[in-house]
Amino acid sequence: MPKSLFAKRLKALTRQHARLIARKNPVDKGWTNGVFERFRRPVLTRDHVPLFWRYDLDAKANPFLMERLGINAVFNPGAIELDGTIYLVARVEGIDRKSFFAVAESTKPAEGFRFWDEPLTMPETSDPDTNVYDMRLVKHEDGWIYGLFCTERKDPKAPRGDTSSAVAQCGIARTKDLKKWERLPDFKSRSPQQRNVVLHPEFVHGKYAFYTRPQDDFITAGSGGGIGWGLSDRIDGAEVGEEKIIDARIYHTIKEVKNGQGPAPLKTAKGWLHIAHGVRNTAAGLRYVVYAFLSDLNDPSKVTHAPGGYLIAPEGEERIGDVSNVTFCNAAIARADGSVYIYYASSDTRCHAAATSLERLLDYVMNTPADPLRSAACVEQRKDLIAKNLKLMEKDKALNKARG
Repeated sequence: MPKSLFAKRLKALTRQHARLIARKNPVDKGWTNGVFERFRRPVLTRDHVPLFWRYDLDAKANPFLMERLGINAVFNPGAIELDGTIYLVARVEGIDRKSFFAVAESTKPAEGFRFWDEPLTMPETSDPDTNVYDMRLVKHEDGWIYGLFCTERKDPKAPRGDTSSAVAQCGIARTKDLKKWERLPDFKSRSPQQRNVVLHPEFVHGKYAFYTRPQDDFITAGSGGGIGWGLSDRIDGAEVGEEKIIDARIYHTIKEVKNGQGPAPLKTAKGWLHIAHGVRNTAAGLRYVVYAFLSDLNDPSKVTHAPGGYLIAPEGEERIGDVSNVTFCNAAIARADGSVYIYYASSDTRCHAAATSLERLLDYVMNTPADPLRSAACVEQRKDLIAKNLKLMEKDKALNKARG
């Protein structure tokens, strides 16, 4: 390729990338459920990744300006706000299937995110990770920022010829500035596998508290009952003995196959506000949705309110991707003004934001009915709402227009 064509292609790529970073991301006015707002566009995609991470910009070495180290997806970010800037620690997956962590920052919650010049360097333990992903960030009262993530390694007990069986555990690292990370020993429990482990942001009875997701297998939960709870005397060598299930899997619900804590819960005057994911089976495969619940302020392991159904499910293009029909969340930020931004990924491909407030979320979790678990009971629940509304509409002409 002549140098002029190389330069022309580079100029076009640079312009396209700059437009992507600078573009506005308005609220999607076609979506409304009263609980949260969606934004029209994702906040992070593989195209947000800097060009110099993907292309060899040496015209002699790469005369056709080919993508040498391609990016497949950017998803499942952890999030934290520091001094008015929002940082997303995203899972970036190369086309080689390996994931790594990278920080993107913006002063605007739903647009303008730009990656730092380099991905994070995450130290390894003596047993190197094959893959790392899905970091939960939490600013703990001990003064550290912790990142808890899934560390995956090949299953040493896999039969000969089995090149897909894996073991998942929880990796733990801490930092003060998101740049330099100290790797701690992996989290230990009695469960054969652990995914979606989350650190509670405060000490409980002087101990570090963890939300766990015990599993018998890499994919299936097996005897793992749901979201667990356990305490550890220390964080450097964290180990939990007993895991108490605080939010169980339930047959024929959004969380019948698996469920796991999303980000660390948000502290409110009414209790700890939890965002989680639930998985059910369908003829088309597993379906992941995001749901919410509330636990006691003084005893975070005691669930006090659990609305039925999901909070966020994939809509439109969110349904399409590497692993379709998935919404997954491990990040939420509560701002000083009471606003809340929930960062979620769709179909293991891209990152989105949903905007709401603590006031609305508390109304949602405390006043939305629980799942009555049977079709007949669900019909009665809905008929009660209908009867109440019909009476109101008879008395109010404006409300009566809602009948259509």
